[in-house]
Parts: sequence; structure tokens; C-alpha cells
Amino acid sequence: MPQVYQTNGVWIIQILLASFLAILFLQSGLDKVIDRDGNRDWLAAHFEKSPLAKYVNLLFPAITALEVGAGVLSGVGVIMLVLTKSTSIAFYGAVLSGLSFVSLFFGQRLAKDYPGASGIVGYFLVGIAAIWFLG
Repeated sequence: MPQVYQTNGVWIIQILLASFLAILFLQSGLDKVIDRDGNRDWLAAHFEKSPLAKYVNLLFPAITALEVGAGVLSGVGVIMLVLTKSTSIAFYGAVLSGLSFVSLFFGQRLAKDYPGASGIVGYFLVGIAAIWFLG
């Protein structure tokens, strides 16, 4: 296969991965901004029997900022990939995504929500792939 096709294939993978992360984290992060009370109440109930119970109000804005940041950087990264083929912004979006997944996974494990934690693994692998392809 000629190099040009391989490069275009990698470029398309980069766009798809960054798009996936943008959609995922913009939806999740903006939902936490729009329905702040509902999300915070759900998290407080979810973590009420975990070591994180008294820290939900402190950690909620942090995870919201991580998710919105990952979504915005990934979304802007998609635009930059399409217009200039530059991966730098999308790469940082993928790194923030990875940090978000690890944070969410940590919380699910502490809450002993093992099915919820296992559901994050697939998303985490997409994040790792994005870092690999964009780095």
C-alpha cells in the first residue's frame, strides 16, 4: 500500500478517535453543568458508603472540569486535524480524557461498583488508542 494511503488512514483514525472523545466528554461534562444538582445528588448517593462520601462536593467540580476540558480540547482538535492535520490539541484532549477515565475508574472501584468500573475499561482503551495515534 502506498505511503499516502497509510497516512490518510492514520489521519482518518485520528479524526474518528478525537471525535469520539469530543462527543463523549462534551455530552457528559455539559450534562453535569446543565443538571448540576441532579448529577451531584446522584453522585452523593452513589458514593455515600465509600471513602469519597464526604468529598463529593469537592470532587464534582474537578471531574466536571476534566470532562469539559477533554471534550473541548478534543472538539477543537478535530477541527485542527481537518484544517491543518495538526494533532497537538487533540493529543492534549486525549490525555485529559485518559486522566478522566482513570479518575472515574478510581471512584467506581472505591464505591465498589465493579460493573460500572468494568464499563469504563473499554472507554479507557479508546483513550489510550487516541493518545497513541495522536502522540
